[in-house]
Amino acid sequence: MYKNILLAVDGSENSLRAAQEAIKIASLCDKCMIEVVVVVDFSQAKKEVLHSQGKEDLELARRKKLLPIEEKLKLNNLAYEIKILRGEPGEVIVDYANEGKFELVVIGSRGLNAVQEMVLGSVSHKIVKRAKCPVLIVK
Repeated sequence: MYKNILLAVDGSENSLRAAQEAIKIASLCDKCMIEVVVVVDFSQAKKEVLHSQGKEDLELARRKKLLPIEEKLKLNNLAYEIKILRGEPGEVIVDYANEGKFELVVIGSRGLNAVQEMVLGSVSHKIVKRAKCPVLIVK
């Protein structure tokens, strides 16, 4: 079974569902490590900075998004680590997954239709195409 899982999250309902699936998989194996990664998108960062009171407030707001996921991991007694990365989410997650020794990437799907995905691109789609390990997309 998978011993090193990368869980890419953004605090959305879809990422909560992805976390639940990662937990199910990790629970089947002894000594499984889940690395929870959230990517601060530069295009969104400006808006976050304008609405925060300072650096500490901004970091706290980002951590709050991860709190439900962290609670689920603790409740299931799973080893985990949280990383906050910066950049364009699709590219950053792919690079991080390929540089690490991950056996599985788990990510939620936003459910874009074909036209939206063609115009906007999809983080999960980019990861599936470019990651060197298996990828589980959770709807």
